[in-house]
Amino acid sequence: MENQENIDRMTTLSQVMQKLQQRGIHREFRMNEECEMKFENSEKNYQPSELTILKTYRFEGDSNPDDNAVLYVLKDTAGNIGMIIDSYGADSNYPGEDFDKFLRDIPVEESEEYNF
Repeated sequence: MENQENIDRMTTLSQVMQKLQQRGIHREFRMNEECEMKFENSEKNYQPSELTILKTYRFEGDSNPDDNAVLYVLKDTAGNIGMIIDSYGADSNYPGEDFDKFLRDIPVEESEEYNF
């Protein structure tokens, strides 16, 4: 279990990504140009119902609103765990409404396992 001092230090995207990589989570789910959600190095095309959001981390830049980002930890129905990284606001990594709608349709089961 993490102590409070360590929890307070987990404030940047890179710190959280490093912690996830230590747990073996390094692959990403990404939406392609055809608005298909794929798992890195896989050809499977996911529907929102085949994924579950386990944790959401939001990061806000101290001095620049362009530094805003969100990281989602997700699990698919086969047990694969990965992440989605997106800047939010005007400069989203995924323009258009398809990505936002896809995310809204994914069930959320916040897991204490990823509180660090």
